[in-house]
Amino acid sequence: MSVPRPAAVIVLAAGEGTRMKSNTPKVLHELCGRALVDHMLAAARGLDPEQLVVVIGHARDQVESHLATTAPDALPVVQEKQNGTGHAVRTALEAVGDIRGTVLVTYGDTPLLRTATLAALLERHAADGNAVTVLTAEVPDPTGYGRIVRDAGGAVLEIVEEKDASPEQRAIHEMNSGVYAFDGSLLADGVKRVGAANAQGEEYLTDVLAILREDGHRVGAHVASDYVEVEGVNDRVQLAFARRVLNDRILQAHMRAGVTIIDPASTWIDAEVRLEADAVIHPATQLHGSTRVASGAEVGPATTLTDTVVGADAVVRNAVCDRAEIGAQASVGPYAYLRPGTVLGRKSKIGTFVEAKNSSVGEGSKIPHLSYVGDATIGTGSNIGAACVFVNYDGINKHRTVVGDHVRVGSDNMLVAPVTIGDGAYTAAGSVITGDVPPGAMAVARSKQRNIEGWVVRRRPGTASAKAAEQAVAEPDEQAEPQTGAE
Repeated sequence: MSVPRPAAVIVLAAGEGTRMKSNTPKVLHELCGRALVDHMLAAARGLDPEQLVVVIGHARDQVESHLATTAPDALPVVQEKQNGTGHAVRTALEAVGDIRGTVLVTYGDTPLLRTATLAALLERHAADGNAVTVLTAEVPDPTGYGRIVRDAGGAVLEIVEEKDASPEQRAIHEMNSGVYAFDGSLLADGVKRVGAANAQGEEYLTDVLAILREDGHRVGAHVASDYVEVEGVNDRVQLAFARRVLNDRILQAHMRAGVTIIDPASTWIDAEVRLEADAVIHPATQLHGSTRVASGAEVGPATTLTDTVVGADAVVRNAVCDRAEIGAQASVGPYAYLRPGTVLGRKSKIGTFVEAKNSSVGEGSKIPHLSYVGDATIGTGSNIGAACVFVNYDGINKHRTVVGDHVRVGSDNMLVAPVTIGDGAYTAAGSVITGDVPPGAMAVARSKQRNIEGWVVRRRPGTASAKAAEQAVAEPDEQAEPQTGAE
């Protein structure tokens, strides 16, 4: 049976989430590169709903601003007063008008819920001809969840919230996930009839099930295959647990698609990261945002990439890269830092203790050691010697340095921007380059060395240095061969 397309998916995301103890709204807490609510919306989109509605309330300006960026296809509906789940759904329905067809109601704090599970719920709902079908799960510890109360034949009688449950009902291990498939017309009528005569004085959406049952409609349930999937996130402990579960899912999917992950226990990969088959991820590596790693590339160990592209057969070790592009067969690290705007050409190299920012490095060019390259354009086949600094900032403005093709920049150079070094030019070690260097020229910008003989012995008498110098001067005389006459 094909999955029926829902007329609407309503995501409830208005709660405060006090147990998070945070200034950040609960549904905006992040795991694996997405906010909690974004994980739920991604699962809902997999059903291709006609309408996608998010009910917001607490910190609504923050949540609405977030949705405008990450979910422009979703309609935010404000629940002015958080008066229960039934009130939230009624508010949503009043905002969008009559909905004919199936309405799926879910929560913004269930990031582990998969599209496949929602689809199975919709299939059961349609196959059984129910007025409402609730997604349930058998859990080892149902504390905090509403309990599913069934009759002797197994039909759903009602859902009882824990605060209102009797001791016998609290002993039930089948819990309400908070996810429902409703007939839209019956839902619209039912939520109008929900009262608030309960311990919290709120309108419970669960009461709609009892109302529909009393009206003679069929109420059913679909039991999720994995109870972990329907557990919500209410505090930082549950957030960490969900992050671990979701990360494991992501890693397994990549490995089954042909990616080698050496140590899954120490590897963290965001949901939007894309890895090609035959990429290799070494231990203690984190891949964030929209990072892309091509086939044959090796990343790690101890590497963090954020919104970074790694080309085929490139190697990135012990590095931090943020919004950088690393070309095919390029080499980065160990202990390198690529900041935003860094673009490395094919077979280029960024070596140990090198930082680059807003710079392009041409094919085959190398910056092997201990250098800072900022706001620069480096051509093909050039080499930047050890301990070079591209001096790009005058205290007010940033300036650019241009290094041509097949240039050799000597060690311990300062290239004071704006400056251009022409193709094939050399610069001498220890130079401070403040002017343009013509193609093929050798630039030398350093003072002449002067040795002051005997300075240490005269000015630092009695020191270890002075004693070493005195001994070194005396040793040639002591080791000289004695002169003898001819035999």
